[in-house]
This record gives sequence, structure tokens and C-alpha cells, in this order.
Amino acid sequence: MKHGAIVLASASPRRTELMALAGIEFTVVAADICEDALPGEKPSEHVIRLSREKADAVAHKTAGRFFIGADTVVVLDDTIMGKPADDADAFRMLTALSGRNHEVITGFTVFDAVSGIHLSRSVHTDVTFRTISEKEIRDYIASGCPRDKAGAYAIQGGAVHFVRSISGSYTNVVGLPMAELYEVLQTVEALP
Repeated sequence: MKHGAIVLASASPRRTELMALAGIEFTVVAADICEDALPGEKPSEHVIRLSREKADAVAHKTAGRFFIGADTVVVLDDTIMGKPADDADAFRMLTALSGRNHEVITGFTVFDAVSGIHLSRSVHTDVTFRTISEKEIRDYIASGCPRDKAGAYAIQGGAVHFVRSISGSYTNVVGLPMAELYEVLQTVEALP
């Protein structure tokens, strides 16, 4: 595939890094869509819908063939925890996650602009946090790391020591389940 044939519809530096680490040649164009959940929308439905909308939005404004959209949420007690609105919201989220198990769900879509076909999947990973102190939470928030992260944390960054266990895809928790995405890209022959 020639350069520019695969377009990542994301502003996430973490997704960009994961794609580069996998050796995939791609370009990045951020998608600008509303990410609010719809009434009654289940978390898996939500991330799949947003991933498709992101891929489609970028495909309508950018040259390329394969467009990858993705969205990641943290789910605690069947409630979606998106990105925190502010530091108080980050504190609320991290306090709720402390000492508990939660699920990280990423939906991704590969849109083939030539065939018009969308291939979408959602990947689920269980994560358990150890009990974290109020001071640890406040120090982590002061670092600025939680501001643009689903559930107010980054497993690959300053929150790595919060995680007691993980069951499932690590890269899913970072923001893009690479094994599953790679398989889909091979299926649509975007990769050699």
C-alpha cells in the first residue's frame, strides 16, 4: 500500500504510537464529532458508533483508502466513564475506581472507501485497581495526565502503579487493540 492509503482518524498520541510500533504505514487526521452517549446506548454500542462516525467523518474530507476510527471508554457498574470534565471530575472517577474492577472497551472501525464496507469490533479488557489513597489521586491529577483520558487514567503513564491486574488486551487499555485491528487490516488487505 502506498503512503496515505491508511488514515487513522484520531488525535490520540497513544493510538499514533501504537500504530507506529506495529510498523503500519499511515497518516493521521483528527476526527471532530460529538462524543456524547445516546439515551439507552450500551457501552459497546456507543464505542462502535463513535468509531464508525470518526472513520466516516475523516473519509469525507481526506484522501485515502482505509480509514480507522476508534473510541475507548471505561465502564464501572454499567456506567460509561468518559474523559473527565475537570480535576474534580477526575477525582470522582479515580476514587470510584480505587480498589475495584472495571472494564475498558474500545470500539474500532476500518472503513474501506473503495468498497464502502465498514468492519467494526469492540474489545473488552478487565482491569482491577489496588486501593489508592486520596493523596495519590491528588498527586496524579496534579500531573495533568488524567485530563484527556477515559476514566481519568493512563495505564502506560503515571497510573501504571494503580493497576493490580489486567485480563485481556493491554493495548486496548492504552486505546487501540492492536492484535484485533491488525487482523482486520489483514482481512481487508490493507497490509502486505
